[in-house]
Amino acid sequence: MSQLESFSSIYERASERKGGDKGLEALLPGCLSAAEIRKYDDAELLSLMSRRVFQCGFVWRVVDNKWPEYEKAFFNFAPHKVLMLSPEQIQARASDTKLIRHLKKTQAIYDNALMIHDIAREHGSLAQLIADWPTSDIIGLWSLLKKRGARLGGNTGPYFLRGLGKDTFLLTDDLQGYFKAHKLVDSGFTSQSALKQVQAVFNQWQQESGRCLADISRILACSVGDNRL
Repeated sequence: MSQLESFSSIYERASERKGGDKGLEALLPGCLSAAEIRKYDDAELLSLMSRRVFQCGFVWRVVDNKWPEYEKAFFNFAPHKVLMLSPEQIQARASDTKLIRHLKKTQAIYDNALMIHDIAREHGSLAQLIADWPTSDIIGLWSLLKKRGARLGGNTGPYFLRGLGKDTFLLTDDLQGYFKAHKLVDSGFTSQSALKQVQAVFNQWQQESGRCLADISRILACSVGDNRL
């Protein structure tokens, strides 16, 4: 890998592109504390997770507009109630014109309810597991969601975590372009070895800046490319 650019240089470049420090700081997402994340209940997390799954590949506005109907159709996303649905009932919801007709994503609601149910038995709740997970290995949490959940690979799992306030970076096109241009990864971003390299870089920037991963990720995105946040 090439020599790592200092985070102060990245911040200065992003600040110049966003009209100064005040403009840049206003764009930063921040994150919640572990105590705040623990307040989520399983139904809230299943709803947020399911919405992210449906937003992948769809116009987000369409998904958001239909979400009240999903709340009705899936019992406000209470996992134990979702798990009572039969395959035929899942199929019926996947064909409902008030919802989005996509069987695999509809099935993912059930599958992720089962994951949340199982994790609750092991850790007390999914919120507890997420809150306690160290951000120095956030890619490990990405991996767990992908392995144990449904349709949570790629950026879907990270966007879910970002949406609930867990500190995480996002591998947007701009960030991937930066890492490739600076030769900070040895392979594609789907391999564990590359993700570990990315995590190590973010950990170093975090030590240098004292900022959360989410803010570092946004600042880096603002410093390069097309600013896909």
